[in-house]
Amino acid sequence: MLVIPFRHVRDLFGLTNEEWHATFALVDECRRLIESEHSPDGYNIGFNVGRYAGQSLMHCHCHVIPRYVGDVENPTGGIRAVIPHKRLY
Repeated sequence: MLVIPFRHVRDLFGLTNEEWHATFALVDECRRLIESEHSPDGYNIGFNVGRYAGQSLMHCHCHVIPRYVGDVENPTGGIRAVIPHKRLY
């Protein structure tokens, strides 16, 4: 799922304090909805900030990604997997 603030800002750091809290409240709502329908084993929650961090749409948005046992061979490192030497520890 994606959580997208109504007001256009480039990334997470452009949000006001109120928008920041509202965004994370919606992330929690997404989690509850996903859990009621799909019962995941975990989540990745993420913002990409800037083109060189993988942001391809220059409008703030948050990824809420349910994860399941066995969906990848080795989940160690989570989102750190984008840095190869930090992938496994």
